[in-house]
Amino acid sequence: MPALDAILIAGPTASGKSALALALAETLGGVVINADSMQVYGDLRIITARPTPDEEARVPHRLYGHVDAAVNFSVGHYLRDARTVLADVRAAGRLPIFCGGTGLYFKALTRGLSRVPPVPSDVRDLVREKLERLGPEGLHAALAEHDAGEAGRLQPRDRLRVARALEVLLATGRPLSAWHGETDPPLLDPARVLTAFLAPDRAALYARIDARFVRMMEEGALEEVRALGARQLDPLLPAMRAHGVPGLLAYLSGTLSREAAIEKGQADTRHYAKRQFTWFRHQLPDWPWLAPEAARDDLLRRAAAFPTVSCRPE
Repeated sequence: MPALDAILIAGPTASGKSALALALAETLGGVVINADSMQVYGDLRIITARPTPDEEARVPHRLYGHVDAAVNFSVGHYLRDARTVLADVRAAGRLPIFCGGTGLYFKALTRGLSRVPPVPSDVRDLVREKLERLGPEGLHAALAEHDAGEAGRLQPRDRLRVARALEVLLATGRPLSAWHGETDPPLLDPARVLTAFLAPDRAALYARIDARFVRMMEEGALEEVRALGARQLDPLLPAMRAHGVPGLLAYLSGTLSREAAIEKGQADTRHYAKRQFTWFRHQLPDWPWLAPEAARDDLLRRAAAFPTVSCRPE
């Protein structure tokens, strides 16, 4: 059996992934590598529940807060950065421990990513103008005229994915589905990694999500979002759509009460957690689902089955 190459920890938001990754990194001499699409943004430490500065000081943490909110950070960008970090971590003789809730990141790490070429800015601007002029329904209809298959897979309300499909079609002359068959090799060998999806009790998880949002408000989430809003960025950017941000921006603009903004942030996060369960069940069905309280012992037991773990604490 080859040496253990990495540990991958996924799960719904607020399931305890970061604490587990930290504990494993301290035990195995590892480096925690972010796999959450919102925790990459430096503007959003509190509202995205990034590890605290004290936690980040206990073991090395990489790919947290390294992207500006003005950047439309894609899966391709993530793989580019992860490739660099993996090389650094391996050169240092440490164990990579990926931690996050973004399923597409984990799927790309272990299965590769389709070779869709970059979309020129003028094409992106054209599609954005179409969205503003036609609205989500009209943009979906425009996609359906040229790519009925992709349009049938997407709902009009999913405007970012509809826009992405139309951008690729206009930029390359090929539907997005045609590119999915052309995939680069994955960064990680699935035979050499340990995976875990933390699956807490739903009711307990939802209660934890609600309590965490209140705690984030007490810790400065509103001030963080106020500073983000002052930058007047495109509202369709990923950072501007992070859970909690739209509601708090609406409160700051006077269109929502504080209580309603908090309730919206809590509800949006609960709905996201539900979607995470569904996505991983269908997209990565071979990942073991573990109770959070049992995950550390389970992963350490499975790691011990490898002939060597690539690093130990100094």
